Amino acid sequence: MALQRLCRGAGALGCRRSSGLQGQMLGELVEALRAVVGSPNVSTALAVREQHGRDESMHRCSPPDAVVWPQDVEQVSKLAGICYSHGVPIIPFSTGTGLEGGVTAVRGGVCFNLTRMDRITALSTEDFTVAVEPGVTRKALNSYLRDTGLWFPVDPGADASLCGMAATSASGTNAVRYGTMRHNVLNLQVVLADGRVLHTAGRGRHFRKSAAGYNLTGLFVGSEGTLGLITQATLRLHGSPEAMVAAVCAFPSVHAAVGCTVQVLQAGIPVARIEFLDDVMMAACNRFSGLSYAVSPTLFLEFHGSPGSVEEQVRQAGEIMQLNGGSDFAWAREPEARNKLWAARHNAWYAALALRPGSKGYSTDVCVPISRLPHIVGETHRDLQESGLTGLIVGHVGDGNFHCILVFDPADLDEIQRVKEFATRLARQALALGGTCTGEHGIGLGKRHLLWEEIGELGLTIMRQIKAMLDPKNLMNPGKVL
Repeated sequence: MALQRLCRGAGALGCRRSSGLQGQMLGELVEALRAVVGSPNVSTALAVREQHGRDESMHRCSPPDAVVWPQDVEQVSKLAGICYSHGVPIIPFSTGTGLEGGVTAVRGGVCFNLTRMDRITALSTEDFTVAVEPGVTRKALNSYLRDTGLWFPVDPGADASLCGMAATSASGTNAVRYGTMRHNVLNLQVVLADGRVLHTAGRGRHFRKSAAGYNLTGLFVGSEGTLGLITQATLRLHGSPEAMVAAVCAFPSVHAAVGCTVQVLQAGIPVARIEFLDDVMMAACNRFSGLSYAVSPTLFLEFHGSPGSVEEQVRQAGEIMQLNGGSDFAWAREPEARNKLWAARHNAWYAALALRPGSKGYSTDVCVPISRLPHIVGETHRDLQESGLTGLIVGHVGDGNFHCILVFDPADLDEIQRVKEFATRLARQALALGGTCTGEHGIGLGKRHLLWEEIGELGLTIMRQIKAMLDPKNLMNPGKVL
């Protein structure tokens, strides 16, 4: 049965109110859901639905018709089967930290809040693997691993759900050394649209590599909930570094800072993190966090390894930074000092918003080949200055990925339009340089028009065919990606 959506906006970025499913139909569906999980675990309250109809993006809230909290995979399977038989969309939800509108219920339906499935179900320290449910966040996992000598390094900034990170193919500050979620997911348990449960690498398997058939795990990593609900992820763990040293270094220009990044990587220095903040971002961070860093394009770096290898990395990187005009070095070895040094980077989003109290923020990202990074970051910095927008650049430049944080007045429709035009212009420039329109935020709602430009009509057709085969009724997070 089709869902009737009445989109009466409450402001440019308000929540779309809807009568959703019609009375008897909604009542029958809710009763069926309650029969599986119990009445306390189903809600149709407007405030709850609106909370689940938005993420951290600038896209307008679209609430689902109901929210359900399953406790285990068996309940997820039964609930999905009910939605499938009623022709009702299914939208996964966990921490809601996405940046491209991935949880908005554009066709209504049932939001599956998976946060109460929060068990770490299997840990093998000998094999460096762990299996987690979707309610487990990266901070919770690393706290659990604290005394094992292991850690999970993928760090998108927010304390996101690990299964949600798999669904969006998240990345972060450590990707230059440890890879993205695509490199660190070994197996997935997925509930398909009709309720069937798939183990993408076989039930209970956690091998490091395989040549057995199609890579089903890779298919679901980055699928953004459009192919199935990820109810368990088996992840690759890494040994905790024996030593860590962090550094901050200012540069005379954007080109010098980003060019230094390329040279550090070309020298084969196994840097763990290398982050870029432009001068506008540094000024905002100083103001917000009470810091006194130079207001210049700046690199934040971190080195992992044995004490001897870290010292050698620091020496080599320091020489390259000095050759590129680097100055105002700040080094930190103890955990407290490193955390303080990284405070500016971790608080960048809030520092940007503080530039205009009452404003909203939009973070867009692109990724290009490393050799083209100095060019595109320099051009983007110039574009921001000429556009009249309040924009800041921060990025995981070690893997060619950077973000523009755009701060705008949510009541100014002209400014909102200029923000959208800038984001599209940036993405198209990345595509022209052989890059991608998104390195880690995903397509969601906001970049669907750019996906066609990136992969072409045939690529999009193949994606649609895969979607139709796994989700013939188009119920899994409809309106996203494709």
